[in-house]
Amino acid sequence: MKLKIIALFLKQGLLSLQSLVIKISTMKLKQVASIKAGYPFRGKIQAINEIDPCKTNPNYPHALAIQMKNVTLKRGIDWSSCIKTQLMGKRSPAWLQPGDILFTARGSHNYAILIDHSIAKQHAVAAPHFYVIQLQTSEVLPGYLAWLLNQSPCQRYFQREAEGSFAKSIRRQILDNTPIVQPSLSEQKNIIGLIRTLKQEQQIMEKLIDNGERFMHGIANQLFAKTSNKEKIIQKKLNNTKE
Repeated sequence: MKLKIIALFLKQGLLSLQSLVIKISTMKLKQVASIKAGYPFRGKIQAINEIDPCKTNPNYPHALAIQMKNVTLKRGIDWSSCIKTQLMGKRSPAWLQPGDILFTARGSHNYAILIDHSIAKQHAVAAPHFYVIQLQTSEVLPGYLAWLLNQSPCQRYFQREAEGSFAKSIRRQILDNTPIVQPSLSEQKNIIGLIRTLKQEQQIMEKLIDNGERFMHGIANQLFAKTSNKEKIIQKKLNNTKE
């Protein structure tokens, strides 16, 4: 797998010294994107069937609420675990769109999750623990930016700038000033293609490992089954001898 990745890098020209020097520009995140806090829910987010009927209002929209427990860096958003709720506030919701990026503002690990086309036509909002990043330029691709925010240079920046003694958090200003690098669009597309290839290989490896573990469990079960059968045969012979 490592050889394949290196071959892709060489083929796509990502290791070209000239491209690194000439085509890459450095800037702050706020120069290419707008950043807003998630929807301002008040208190616990409740599923529609848990809300007091006296407090519901047919004029308020229904929406899927994305919470911290619904996302992981590895798997992205688990839409099936998101609850559907009613937005009670007077503020008009800004529905999440493909290409938006969710950034986890609280906790010891701050990472970015790309909203892809799996959101389809669902009305969804992010909990206030997230920042919603929306690109304001076509010169930076959402998939590239989400990947970049999760890489070690940005992660070191977040770790250094996070505030709080026990519960760490990233303020809006800190996220605004996150340093980012912008290679050419073609190189961004190459990086995104490489990310997809790597994910596919990881999925294949995980499947192989899972199949291997199941195979070994099967061997263990067969061994115990054989042992159990032998014990039954011995016990039967002993009973026959006694008779």
